[in-house]
Amino acid sequence: MNAVPHSPAVALRGVHKSFNDTPALTDLEVVAPNGKITVLLGPNGAGKTTAIRCITGAMSADTGTVRTLGLDPERDGEEVRRQCGVVSAKPALYDRLTGWDNLTYAAELHGVERRIMRDRIRVSAERFGIEQALDAQVGGYSTGMKTRLALARSVLHEPRLLLFDEPTSGLDPESAQAVLKLIRDMTADGHTVVMCTHHLVEAEGLADHVIVLDAGTDLVSGQPDELTRTYWPEDSVEISIEGDPTAIADLVVITGVRRTEPTPRGVRAILDDPSITPDVVSAIVRSGARVTRVVPHEPTLEELYFAARRSARDLGESSMPKEMAR
Repeated sequence: MNAVPHSPAVALRGVHKSFNDTPALTDLEVVAPNGKITVLLGPNGAGKTTAIRCITGAMSADTGTVRTLGLDPERDGEEVRRQCGVVSAKPALYDRLTGWDNLTYAAELHGVERRIMRDRIRVSAERFGIEQALDAQVGGYSTGMKTRLALARSVLHEPRLLLFDEPTSGLDPESAQAVLKLIRDMTADGHTVVMCTHHLVEAEGLADHVIVLDAGTDLVSGQPDELTRTYWPEDSVEISIEGDPTAIADLVVITGVRRTEPTPRGVRAILDDPSITPDVVSAIVRSGARVTRVVPHEPTLEELYFAARRSARDLGESSMPKEMAR
């Protein structure tokens, strides 16, 4: 059975999953668009790994619907897994075998034809920079090399959907950045990526689509810029000054300045449009103060993450408008 065209790569709707009466997923909604990187953000225990297992059909939801590439993984599990490449937080590799043997075994499991298998292995290894280590036993690989081997293994059968669960776990910062760049490069080839992480900095600049999870449910989801506009609808700039603090008193008379808020080092100006920032700075200078720093507020995913969790806590899950950012 072929994947359904024009459907989202992943669609979980109203999914519930419990283990021994302990909820793991509660009314979970996850929609991952094709050809993009969707990042599931959440602390340990938020339900990210359970969601990935439901997506591949390795685990069945108690209730709700799961569609992966338009297919039901419970009914069409073999076809779903054929079109998915998975890298877990601690990928299972055969330490006593060489990197080449690990990839050969994976290629055979995925049904890669023998006539093209060697070329597939070499291309995958080169893509992730491990071609020089293929003849060495995997037990001697560093953590970063093992992650690269797992990534190479995940694309051997040319899957459409890549599922990465904490792919940089245990890596040093340099190796982690290299792995994240490789993941970003994959979408240029038309792959769709769903990645789980609790490292907020990693998702910054990588995610095309963000879903914030907590306690097994989604709090908000959408494109990062859309979500930040939901929580921070106003533009602002923080200006540090030296000199007479009264220089900032009359900024509100400038057209486009909604209000000002004093800070320990100067002022935060809330603006209709960030393009008037030079006018604000000029007004402060004319008043006799010296401007030492101008920092426009550009919300990060970390701020978004904590803002979403605060909203859920303050409003209560029963009144949280989950669909507001979908």
